[in-house]
Parts: sequence; structure tokens; C-alpha cells
Amino acid sequence: MTWAARRPRIAIVGAGLAGLRAAERLRELNFDGELLIIGEERHRPYHRPDLIDQLLTGKLNSRDMALRTYVELGDCWRIGTRVYRLDPAQHLLYLPGAEKLRYDGLIIATGLRPRLLPGAPLRDPRVHLLRALDDATAIRSTLASSKGRVVVIGTGFTGCEVAASMRSLQRKVTIVGRSKTLLGNALGAEFGAQINGLHQRNGADLALGTRPRDWHCTPDYVEIELSDERTLQASCVILAVGSVLGTQWLRGSGIDITNGVLCEPTCFVAGVEDIVAAGDVACWPNLRFDVGPKRYEHWLNAAEMGQVAAENLLAGRSQARPYSPLPRFWSEQYGKRIQVAGMPALATKTLPLTKSSSASWKPIVGYFKDGRQIGVVGVDQPREMLRLIRDLSAESALLMP
Repeated sequence: MTWAARRPRIAIVGAGLAGLRAAERLRELNFDGELLIIGEERHRPYHRPDLIDQLLTGKLNSRDMALRTYVELGDCWRIGTRVYRLDPAQHLLYLPGAEKLRYDGLIIATGLRPRLLPGAPLRDPRVHLLRALDDATAIRSTLASSKGRVVVIGTGFTGCEVAASMRSLQRKVTIVGRSKTLLGNALGAEFGAQINGLHQRNGADLALGTRPRDWHCTPDYVEIELSDERTLQASCVILAVGSVLGTQWLRGSGIDITNGVLCEPTCFVAGVEDIVAAGDVACWPNLRFDVGPKRYEHWLNAAEMGQVAAENLLAGRSQARPYSPLPRFWSEQYGKRIQVAGMPALATKTLPLTKSSSASWKPIVGYFKDGRQIGVVGVDQPREMLRLIRDLSAESALLMP
């Protein structure tokens, strides 16, 4: 890339994993200009997956959560700082106090915010969102001062993992959600039914196919009336009903933020020469699957995409290479490791790929669309999953343009 300044400045908006890995990659590639990492949270990057299974359960403290850097970044941090607006034409970021920050290259990595649940009494200190370190610290304080039931609202991975962590603390827990099965939106109803059974066998109560209809806060508990006429009393409520994009500051910039920051396959923001995006906020076409622009809200993708976005920003649009990963992640619940690769949510058919090694679980499942395998899911079968993931990666790479 041709820089306009003698000592160019690259700004990274978002001080999470994607932003950190992008910064490290820039230094690793010998970028010797000015580097700034601007983050709204008051913390430097930390390990978000550990919020649930480590911090909430007391296995780690907040000071143990920080991510270590593997290269020297120098004095580049502007944490606790919110970016209000972007002007791509003038290469300017607008910060508090009427500060304007000029950049020569920009990496957008502002991720997600927790979705609010309409009607939920968030002013009550016993009702919590869970996305950031401060959220987890507040939940831990509520748990320490109470002994009653924990109600988790949300049937996705976060809600399931939180419920499992609560059961490990011997807390009574109820999961509430509109879906009839846990993880059904992500992995399908058949697999979701198995997750239902896993939680029930471990003592979690399920209130599925329903939603909160009314709330009553008393000195002793938070009472939740559900749409199916049930009533729950909780000493702690954790909302895990999804996320919203961290794109408010991009309104009016001309960038397409319909479903995240719209990017080309190379991570370059569509229609802009000197801006790339990475992590949960980025929406781009993965040429491995040719399904149009999609977002991937997973930890490993944030790390890998941050690195590739940094590489491509330095190389420039004409020399940039497509970012076409095989999405993969895992979730641990009650000691069971659920491994996922590919894009199971897009499948129209599932088939067993192996025999089951457990009486409680069906075989490793392949996910298919239009006769083509696009995903694989297994539980506690690491060796076989490694082989199948390698096969899926090789097969999907052959179909890339």
C-alpha cells in the first residue's frame, strides 16, 4: 500500500481479540508507523470465553483474564475511549472532547453488544446482560450474595454455557427461550433435542417455547411471568438473547452496515480503499462456500480474520488475498466438548458420519445442502472429528474459485 504520510498511522477501532491480533500482525510484518488501538471498554483485550466457565465460577479472577501479546506493540492504547463518527473521505475519526484523529489506514473491529430484552428491568441489580468483563464481575457479585434460582434467558451457546456453569456451582437454574430446543437455531432441532437431554440430566430446568411476559421485582426475588402461564422466582437473571452490531458510530459514513460492515472477500470494506474490517462485526463472502456475505461470531475467526485483515491492509487492495476459512469452534457443557466446523445452520439435510461412541449421543453428524457437505458436528470424539474436519476443509477448498 502507498502511504500518504512520511510516518503513516494505522488506527484500530476495537480493542478485542480481532483488534489485538491485527495489531500484532502489523508489527510482525515490520510496520514501523504509528499504531493506535482504540477501545470503548476500560480494559485491554481479555479472553472472553473464560468469562463463563472461569470467571463466573470463581476459577479465575478478572486480573487473570488479560490476553498476552506475542510481539511488542509499544504505547498504542487508547482504552476507555469511544469513537463517535467516521469520515472516510477526510480519513478522520471523531473522539470525545471534539478530538479529530487522522488515519492513513483503518481496521474496524468493534464486534458486538448484548441485545436488550424489551421489558426486562435492567435497573434491578439482580438482572444482568453478559458480554463484557464488567458484566461477568457484576454477575459474580450477585451470585455471591444470593443462594436462590438463577434464570437464564436465551437458548444459544452463551445461555447453555452459563446454565452449565451455574449447575457446576450447585445453583438451581432454569433456561427460558422461545425455541423448543437448545441450540436449535445453530445446529438443528435434532441435535438440539440431545442438548435438551444433556441439561436435564444435569439438573437444569427448561422452560422452552415460551418467553417473559411480565416482571415483578420484590426485595426477595425477581418474579418472571412467562407467556405459558408459568411463574419463576429468581435471585439472579442473566440475559443471553443475542447481540447487536457495534456499528452505531458508522452511521452516516457511507459504509454499508445493513448486516455488519460489508466487506469484499479480502476484508477490505466495500467501496473504500484504506479500511478493512475483522471479527464479529465484519460481513463478507467466504468463497469456500459461496453463500453471499455472512458474519461469523466465533473466537477463532476473530483471531484469524484480524491477522489477515492487517496483512491485506499493508498489501493493498490489488495484492490482497481472499479470507476463506473453514469456520470452527467448540463449546463445553457439563464436561462434554461439542465440536463444530463449517456452516451447519445453512444445512437442509443431516446424515450420520460415524458410529456413536456413547449411549447418550448419536454419531458424528454431517450437515449437507444441495448434495454438498457444509458442516460437521460431534461430541467428545476429538480424533475422529479432527479427521473429518480435515476432509471437509480439503473438499470445500477444491470448490473455491
